[in-house]
Amino acid sequence: MPARPLLDLSQPAPNGLRRGFTTGSAATAALKAALTLLYRGEVPSPVEITLPDGDLGLRIPVQRVELTDAGAYGEVIKDGGDDPDATHGAALWVRVTPLAGAGPSTAMTFHAGEGVGTVTAPGIRVPVGEPAINPVPRDMMRRAAHEVAGHEAFAVTVGCVNGEKIARRTFNPRLGIVGGISILGTTGVVEPMSLEAYAASVEVEVRVAAHARPAAVVFTPGKLGRDYAEQTLGIQREKIVQISNFVGAGVDALQEALTELPYALPLLLVAGHPGKLAKVLNGDWNTHSSHSGMAMNALARVAAEVNLDPAMVDALAGANTVDACVELLAPHPQGAAVWSETARQIARTIQNRAPAAERVQVALFALDGTPLGEARTGGGA
Repeated sequence: MPARPLLDLSQPAPNGLRRGFTTGSAATAALKAALTLLYRGEVPSPVEITLPDGDLGLRIPVQRVELTDAGAYGEVIKDGGDDPDATHGAALWVRVTPLAGAGPSTAMTFHAGEGVGTVTAPGIRVPVGEPAINPVPRDMMRRAAHEVAGHEAFAVTVGCVNGEKIARRTFNPRLGIVGGISILGTTGVVEPMSLEAYAASVEVEVRVAAHARPAAVVFTPGKLGRDYAEQTLGIQREKIVQISNFVGAGVDALQEALTELPYALPLLLVAGHPGKLAKVLNGDWNTHSSHSGMAMNALARVAAEVNLDPAMVDALAGANTVDACVELLAPHPQGAAVWSETARQIARTIQNRAPAAERVQVALFALDGTPLGEARTGGGA
């Protein structure tokens, strides 16, 4: 396998804070360490894994690795960097067992060990009855196994020491995930986004963007909105501010900068997943899970306002995730109307807080990038 560049976690992120790695990366490193011992007789630490984009690698320290009667065991301490969450410092472990005579369709089976949850309700990106190991971490582990052992088939059990206790400090109990934590991560890396220092860096980026007196500024919680602004709208990167969870701080910084200049910004575009953005309809302007509730009740209110049948309104209110709401509304004849009205109300709510922006446009997307709804103030949908 050709050498690939490594992401150096000792180098700070642009906001000066230290990056970490996800539970998905921790489990992948534990798996790869166990397989390296099993197939090569080597005890690696750190172990090098491939990040989901396939272009970069990441070295992760290994806490423990040993052979078992049925295969091998690896353990890694999850490091959230300067963005510690409930799983920061948790011991993630993997037990791997070769599956003799298994075909390609069973190249890897996943199982929830002690401390990793099981999905019991629809709406998660994993089917009911499966361990709460999301698709990207599963792909990372498959790739790691292939790098060490080729096309061999394995049963992989992922666990977390004290995971059931840790999960009580997460949304998992409300999501219908029982028994422990989820194995998560879409990039493999934890960007330090949930600290006051990051909020301050958001304010700086907003002020720089506003002082350029552009025709438009883009706010986005993450990758979905950024890709839309860059790839679909052709907006330059310096006019795109990744605000993470700090919607209120970003909006306030923009209003303050525009007032000081003074400058009437023609357009503020806010683009991203409704699971984040619709929280402002509940008055939650810091959308981090530790500072806000979930957005399903806001979506249910909007659905009632556009006259969806009471049974569907109740289903939206009782859904365990906004992604479950996306699935419920997809076949509904008024589903598009719910998303358009949600976008309109978000746009209006944001403009009320930042009247120096002449128009606010909101674009909502599902996790797979599918457009859900779009609306703007002062110009309709």
